[in-house]
Amino acid sequence: MTHSPDSNPEPPVRRRLADYSNAEYHPGRGFLVRLTWYFVSLVFLESAWLPWSGLKVWLLRLFGARIGAGVVIHPNVRVKNPWRLSIDDNCWIGREVWIDNIEDVTIESDVCLSQQAYLCTGSHDHHSETFELTAAPIRIGHGAWICCRATVLPGAVVPGMRVVGAGRVFTRHQNES
Repeated sequence: MTHSPDSNPEPPVRRRLADYSNAEYHPGRGFLVRLTWYFVSLVFLESAWLPWSGLKVWLLRLFGARIGAGVVIHPNVRVKNPWRLSIDDNCWIGREVWIDNIEDVTIESDVCLSQQAYLCTGSHDHHSETFELTAAPIRIGHGAWICCRATVLPGAVVPGMRVVGAGRVFTRHQNES
């Protein structure tokens, strides 16, 4: 049985964060591309002074995102790895949304990500002495609404037309419900 980090049924092993190694993980692009994206994102996506969605969509595509027609991206949006992002037609990405995608994130058509929604594809194994990285993709189905300050965790598949309420957490364990 998998337990969430806040429901430790047994004490964790002795933690040794100094021994943590991220060597197995590959972000999907080289250092120079990632560094360039970091600064492009800071200036054009994460700032509030550029309100034009079209330029943001163009930049995300330039860095490898697959984005359909009619996508609206509001100011202050963060996307960790655009090359691991796919957004279908007519989606809305609200203010301060964070797509923390160390794995693939797929957003089907007509999805609304409201302000401060957080899509997180990575975490850590709290049973591991070295707190090893764990990651899994996220898929959000057609017409779903991820309300303000909602969080979607690694491995989750949000069904089409599902509403993830404000401040709620949607996990991979909810995929069957």
